[in-house]
Amino acid sequence: MIVVGLTGSIGMGKSTTAQMFIAEGVPVYDSDAAVHALYASGGAAVAPVEAAFPGVVVDGAIDRARLSAAVMGDSEALAVLESIVHPLVGAHRIGFFEDARAQGADIVVLDIPLLYETGGETKVDKVVVVSAPADLQRQRVLARPGMDPAKFEAILARQTPDAEKRARADFVIDTGRGLEGARDQVRDILTRLRAPASLEDDGEAAH
Repeated sequence: MIVVGLTGSIGMGKSTTAQMFIAEGVPVYDSDAAVHALYASGGAAVAPVEAAFPGVVVDGAIDRARLSAAVMGDSEALAVLESIVHPLVGAHRIGFFEDARAQGADIVVLDIPLLYETGGETKVDKVVVVSAPADLQRQRVLARPGMDPAKFEAILARQTPDAEKRARADFVIDTGRGLEGARDQVRDILTRLRAPASLEDDGEAAH
């Protein structure tokens, strides 16, 4: 079973691309969804996160806005949060792999926004980076509710630059070409992954 890491900076179209892999029959693990479940009422992260950051729990669930305010711009606080959440997500992911194997999947995708930032690329076989022109990225992000230029820049500062992600990736999907273009790129990547000899011959052709 080939494990693919799917990543991309904010506003690049990663979530939409993940759905395209699902449409092609590939199991996709959504790490953000896993964190949402851990933060929800009754979730395994609620008690330890509240202990580390008192006041972030509202009605039994972690309030993401309060938690964001508590860690934004504080690298030590962020490290504490990650030390709590990452092991919980890892345990949750084991169940996903077991289900995928039971279904006979030959490829699985791990949708991980901060793949490079957390060293996750060492735990996958191939990395797919979702990218788009910077002006299109900015336009998409600033159209989101509650987003402003300062918040956008703060998020970008935490993320590995797009150019570096592209350079380090095994495959790059350019969502600036439209939905059909992205879908074609997803199918091409799956074809290449299922033909290792072809992948070795083509080398960097997928970029």
